[in-house]
Amino acid sequence: MNFDFSNDEKMVQEQIHRYLSDNCDLAVHRSVLDGNAKQAETVWRGLSDMGVQGTAIPEAFGGVEAGYLTLCLAAKELGSHLASVPFSSSIYLCAEAILRFGTDEQKELWLPRLASGEIIGTLAITESVEEVRPDTIRTTFDFGRLTGQKLVVPHGLIADIAIVLARQKDQLILVLVELEGVEREPIETVDPTMASAKITFNNQPAQLMTNKDGWTCYFDVANRAAVLYAFEQIGGAEQALNMAVSYAKERFAFGRPIGSFQALKHMMADMYVALKLAESNCYYAAWALKNDATDLPLAAATARVSATQAFQLCARDNIQTHGGMGFTWEFDCHLYYRRSNYLAVVLGGQSTWENRLISALPDAA
Repeated sequence: MNFDFSNDEKMVQEQIHRYLSDNCDLAVHRSVLDGNAKQAETVWRGLSDMGVQGTAIPEAFGGVEAGYLTLCLAAKELGSHLASVPFSSSIYLCAEAILRFGTDEQKELWLPRLASGEIIGTLAITESVEEVRPDTIRTTFDFGRLTGQKLVVPHGLIADIAIVLARQKDQLILVLVELEGVEREPIETVDPTMASAKITFNNQPAQLMTNKDGWTCYFDVANRAAVLYAFEQIGGAEQALNMAVSYAKERFAFGRPIGSFQALKHMMADMYVALKLAESNCYYAAWALKNDATDLPLAAATARVSATQAFQLCARDNIQTHGGMGFTWEFDCHLYYRRSNYLAVVLGGQSTWENRLISALPDAA
């Protein structure tokens, strides 16, 4: 069984890489971080012109239908360049939820607009600092109206629509809500470029998406999104490792490049091993995602856990490799450290995914 990507998929990845290298350097990321914009609008429009948002969306709904493997490679490039765009929220979360659980009318109305980048979507789940469980969901949906509050919604400040996990009597459901006029407050996070928000729904009109159990649907979307987030994480981890290696070759101490010292050799070797382990897990998870395999929950959790560990290790030790300068604002090390910590908790923290991994093991039952 060959888990490598095809030449066509790699060609698309190279095109995205070239575009982001030319138009999305870390100066663009810093501009968003400094509060000059909520997102890199020019980059978002450029990706739209290339059709990247519609990579895995069917042609019938305005997408390119290039498949999930290509989308995984796109995610890796976005993670590598720290693209400050709402791609993950719009595509991994919102578009995927509509594609799998939306009504025909919802798919026809919203998917073409998400695929073209005309609108931005997100997924609103968390309501407290507790781990998300069915009993922590208190937002209600009654008579077509949504009432409640969601915390730390990714790109919630700039999203046009949201998929919301809510309660209808004794059942959890997914509903789709337009966010125009909804009360939003910015949430301070370790990575301000994610435009996180607290969103309050006060009798807001909304639409039911499916009659299926909302918690089961959320798990399905989360598993699929976890694979794509994992590719973003290994993209970021790879870039952090490259930064560390490059600096270790150029920085001299005691007449020698610091990369020749054993302690730094071991540190960067550990970074490399963690990255390659995560990469292999992500490759299998990409195959499982493409084929909607029965072991997708296990593959997604494995990729998610290993990619989170790799990105956090590489981002942290990249700072260590740079020494005292690595902790300063002027160096770019902290940009990857910020993103690694944000992605570590989106859709649930490390312990959540470790528990899901254990639960998905064949003998766990």
